[in-house]
Amino acid sequence: MERSGKKRTFDDTLFVVVLILVGVGLVLLYSTSAYNGRVKFHDSLYYLKKQGFAALIGITGMLVIARIDYHKWVPFAIPGYITAILLSIAVMLFGDEYNGSKRWLSLGPFSFQPSEFAKVAVILFLACLVSWNVKRMGRFRMLILTLLTVLPIVALVGASNLSTAVIILGIAVVLIFAASPKYSPFIWMGGAGVAFLGIFLALESYRLERIAIWRNPEKYEKGYQTLQGLYAIGSGGLFGRGLGNSVQKLGFLPEAQNDMIFSIICEELGLVGASLIILLFLILIWRFFVIATKAKDLLGALIAAGAMAHMMIQVILNIAVVTNTIPNTGITLPFISYGGTSIVFLLLEMGLVLSVSNLIE
Repeated sequence: MERSGKKRTFDDTLFVVVLILVGVGLVLLYSTSAYNGRVKFHDSLYYLKKQGFAALIGITGMLVIARIDYHKWVPFAIPGYITAILLSIAVMLFGDEYNGSKRWLSLGPFSFQPSEFAKVAVILFLACLVSWNVKRMGRFRMLILTLLTVLPIVALVGASNLSTAVIILGIAVVLIFAASPKYSPFIWMGGAGVAFLGIFLALESYRLERIAIWRNPEKYEKGYQTLQGLYAIGSGGLFGRGLGNSVQKLGFLPEAQNDMIFSIICEELGLVGASLIILLFLILIWRFFVIATKAKDLLGALIAAGAMAHMMIQVILNIAVVTNTIPNTGITLPFISYGGTSIVFLLLEMGLVLSVSNLIE
């Protein structure tokens, strides 16, 4: 990081780790998806080309945003959050359904997931809202009111995508916690959250079915994906079968390039390779923490903290799902799982954090 009097630059370590994750992700995605691409689209490069194009757009956007003072995005915080709500409503009304989930909006030849935009919008919106009201964040009433502002987007996203709703709610709690001088209210909020989650799960029978499948995947047809993922992890051993040599991706593990890609990583690269991927994420999270603690102001600190919460929660949930530690919730591994919308908005979010680091003295 350059000192005052010289040209400032963004956090080099964060930037390099992001590029490494994107590059490694493309390699792993090709290894995982080549068979499916050849069978479904007669093109083994099908998924790689789409993901590579999205990554190129995302990296370009990241570099542009990294050079813009993050304070200039403050006027867009509320409109951006309102847009996220409207897009989530549009998904419920006009969304496209894929694999039983209505999460996509189509605009001509392009389709995207508004929930990915919602994560970034919530980080910016709450960072601004909390920084505007920081002197009142010690009051329990203010904590509740702040949390209530994100419940509409949590409910709308949660109607079709529970895992993303959990991530958004987790981001909100972390940001409010970071700005609050008191800890005791969060005990009550945690209890209320658990009760709400229990009621939410009980409202739809398929959510309770997921818990039953999680407990005994071998007894249910829908537990097939989970079992195949566990077979992949177990067969990888310490060093794996070798890159490109997975057996489970050859039609045994459905949609391996999406939510379950970590199991193929374990099969091909073993425990050692999977540990290196986790290490990259840990370095990324560490840089978020460093940027948050050294940020020029509270707004910048909260933006970095929000990105840190996002990355921690999503990585932990994905690995927990793949290892059957929690019920299958359909959540992707950042930068590595297939998904154009996901990687574009992840990289734009990284650009926002880099812009915060750009102003650190």
